[in-house]
Amino acid sequence: MRYRRFGKLEWEVSALGFGCMRFPRKGREASNIDEPEATRMLHYAIDHGVNYLDTAYPYHGGNSEPFVGRALKGGYREKVRLATKLPCWLVQTPKDFDKYLNEQLERLQTDHLDFYLLHGLDEKRWQAMHDLRVLPEAEKAIADGRIGYLGFSFHDRYDVFKEIVDAYDKWTFCQIQYNYVDVEEQAGTKGLKYAAAKGLAVVIMEPLLGGALANPPDKIQRLWDGGPSKRTPADWALQWLWNQPEVSVVLSGMSTMQQVEENVASAGASGISTLTEEGLELVRRVGEEYEGLYPIPCTKCGYCLPCPNGVDIPRLFELFNRGKAYNSVEQARFRYEQVPEEARANACQKCHECEDLCPQKILISAWMVRVHEVLGEKQPY
Repeated sequence: MRYRRFGKLEWEVSALGFGCMRFPRKGREASNIDEPEATRMLHYAIDHGVNYLDTAYPYHGGNSEPFVGRALKGGYREKVRLATKLPCWLVQTPKDFDKYLNEQLERLQTDHLDFYLLHGLDEKRWQAMHDLRVLPEAEKAIADGRIGYLGFSFHDRYDVFKEIVDAYDKWTFCQIQYNYVDVEEQAGTKGLKYAAAKGLAVVIMEPLLGGALANPPDKIQRLWDGGPSKRTPADWALQWLWNQPEVSVVLSGMSTMQQVEENVASAGASGISTLTEEGLELVRRVGEEYEGLYPIPCTKCGYCLPCPNGVDIPRLFELFNRGKAYNSVEQARFRYEQVPEEARANACQKCHECEDLCPQKILISAWMVRVHEVLGEKQPY
């Protein structure tokens, strides 16, 4: 494993961090984690040098934190730095900060969190946290030892990101969505460099866009195949991130042991400024090819769930995107027919609750109409 400086801290973080939101499941329910296999994966990663774990209150239907707490027994808690996030959307009063923090400590079976984030800040949520005086409450938790360091995860425009970074001089780190497709989206490359210049450690989420970059369509795979070195598409995406000195740690939400083994091996071969100019140019060309390929910018984070009407939003978006990108609309329609009727796109009641929660700001209700037209009523894309 390779290690990198974590901002201004006198501590080095593993190049690869374990994102605890996509563990293997038993069945389709996100809350039903395959605990024996997920534990095996976590222990393998830690035994091979991964020292940063990232979870959150809503992951796996609320079961990620309790599972991680159980999996870290037997000495594993002492081997890692543990990060989780305040469910900001549930905070209604300043006292709610302690309510959720203490609940999370209990769920994770620990007396302290090494890193704590305000979850999914955007312009509206940041203003709410400021008005509720959440930061003074966080400082009290740092003073009494329940929190080591405070940061935030982010989904909004660069100018909002810069405002949040500048508004509080005690941030230690931030977490942004970043990959070679999203260089100008959300915080983007500008945000990465700005935060790092201010001394913040930068944690990267969605390095593979929810797995989309790991399984490219044929036209993009041919570009990779003609590259200067033989790497998997996932390895190219990860190495591109690790090539940048501003990146502190790259989170991967791994769902299989094979993914863990491959990503650990990739991290072990990573380094700053290790890609050649030819390699960087290849990644740039691939990024250009991806533009417009996936019409719906869904990363399958699951924040939109549960839908009050039972619509399986991420699954439907994935079917639609893959049918378009892979030119396999008939296969997408076949799989759509296998979705229970109550979970299909035409079950959407346009309540817009999901749109308030979506980090990508997708107009979900409008897209549901289009998804059903193409996949259910068999209209052309």
